[in-house]
Amino acid sequence: MTVQIRSFTDKNLSSLVKLLNETRKGSYEFIPFREEKIRSQIKEWNLEVLVAEEEGEIIGSVAYNNGHWGEEIEWLCVRENPNRKHLENLLVKEIETHVKGEKIFTVVDAESPKINEWTERGYKPEGGLCHMIAKLDGSKLLPKVPEGMSISSLKPEEEKDFVEAVNAGFNHERLKQGVVQRWKSECSPFSEEWIHIAKLDNKIVSVVVSRPDVKHNKFFGGKRGYLGPAATLSQHRGKNLASALTRRAMNALFEKGMSSVALYTTEQNVPSVTLLRRLGFEIGHRWKFMHKNLRQKC
Repeated sequence: MTVQIRSFTDKNLSSLVKLLNETRKGSYEFIPFREEKIRSQIKEWNLEVLVAEEEGEIIGSVAYNNGHWGEEIEWLCVRENPNRKHLENLLVKEIETHVKGEKIFTVVDAESPKINEWTERGYKPEGGLCHMIAKLDGSKLLPKVPEGMSISSLKPEEEKDFVEAVNAGFNHERLKQGVVQRWKSECSPFSEEWIHIAKLDNKIVSVVVSRPDVKHNKFFGGKRGYLGPAATLSQHRGKNLASALTRRAMNALFEKGMSSVALYTTEQNVPSVTLLRRLGFEIGHRWKFMHKNLRQKC
């Protein structure tokens, strides 16, 4: 039977979602995909999506994204069949032709045997991602910060300064104006109170954002909070600010009825992992980054 690899169209959305749910079922903290979410993700991330079609049926798909973290294969999924590995190889080879630079990566479950298949395609493990979780069983003292540093929640009129501080801390545009209002609409009962800041001379120098872990709580019936990565201006790092703000966020989540808190960090960010372990976090799951160097494009 002939398999055709072609570009995704919106009429394939239902089949694509069915395929993603079928092939991802049983993965870590799996939450079924919904059509509106995948449509939004394709649009917002400007995903290049290919599908493999056999006799009018979608049996495989691959998606490519050129985002903040580099050029990435966002997903690769093929219905289980004797030719699965061959078809996955064809999809990867085709999507690699869309890569603009010299390097592409994907994220694979650290315990998955498919790491070997990615290795056979020329991909090599370079670091990884950790999902870290901590139990919340009471409010605890904040680590000490330098004299003159104030710790508080964000005020509504400080959003511009907040966005500028986060972007400066990460050295790229991570947030845009209006993000707080978007979070409010997505994560009820989120408000500025959930954004924790450190200020020196009335200037925001470090930030930690906390939110309800909406998807997890809704699907698993949990009471878990989520923390975004700490953003600290380079000249103020190493002063306990990330530790103090993270602890403040954990205390606030506990007071709001959360029983646990989760976040993501890279395993190569040893200072972050060490800091988080001191605050009671443990690694709940790991993924590996698989990178491949491609020949220079002409």
